[in-house]
Amino acid sequence: MKWYDPRELGYAVRGKLADIGFGARLFLRLLTSLVATMRRPSLVLDQVHFMGNYSLAIISVSGVFVGFVLGLQGYYTLQRYGSSEALGLLVTLSLVRELGPVITALLFAGRAGTSLTAEIGLMKAGEQLSAMEMMAVDPVQRILAPRFWGAVIAMPLLAAIFSAVGVMGGWLVGVLLIGIDSGSFWSQTQGGVDVWRDVGNGVLKSVVFGFAVSFIALLQGYVAQATPEGVARATTRTVVAASLAVLGLDFVLTAMMFSI
Repeated sequence: MKWYDPRELGYAVRGKLADIGFGARLFLRLLTSLVATMRRPSLVLDQVHFMGNYSLAIISVSGVFVGFVLGLQGYYTLQRYGSSEALGLLVTLSLVRELGPVITALLFAGRAGTSLTAEIGLMKAGEQLSAMEMMAVDPVQRILAPRFWGAVIAMPLLAAIFSAVGVMGGWLVGVLLIGIDSGSFWSQTQGGVDVWRDVGNGVLKSVVFGFAVSFIALLQGYVAQATPEGVARATTRTVVAASLAVLGLDFVLTAMMFSI
């Protein structure tokens, strides 16, 4: 008794390989479009404003509350070992190394990533991309590339804001609410945080996440079925795939950066 048809299995494998090849070619086209895209910086700046400025509210509010929680939980943990004065170091390292880049990328995928997918998918459903091809205008160069590089630029900026706001939230809880000495809070932070090893690696993480989230969002919109249901499914795939990619890349990058 056959549990599967070998022809269907081969067809499915061939289809997946074709999808991977198409995605790889699109990613290379986006990477090689940097010089041509920067010749028209207004297109990129518009996308940075669209994705960065409109995501600023949720990033800032989330950063404050994450800082609050880190301040409370960190204090209760450090107090057991008589190290409550190191609360500033704990909050700052947690944010700049891990929580800042990761949570920013997840929020970015849910807010800006779905917007990109829906926008590209609706343009495809309205045959706007086909019309551009008919007019000898490359939609990848004109539509996808500015959004790709705009997201790559916006992600580290949003992650930096998230971390900075989170540190201030931890300071508010630790110093004003609990009563830790403010000088100890900032001196521990200044003495224990390395600019290149901690902050620099966090920035590198956010850049990698920017590449991953923006590419997944644009790819899902570009290959979405030209129907309302197809666009809806593409936005769902964007959130799921981008979130899993961020978490997987975070593990790989952390293992490479901080295990040496």
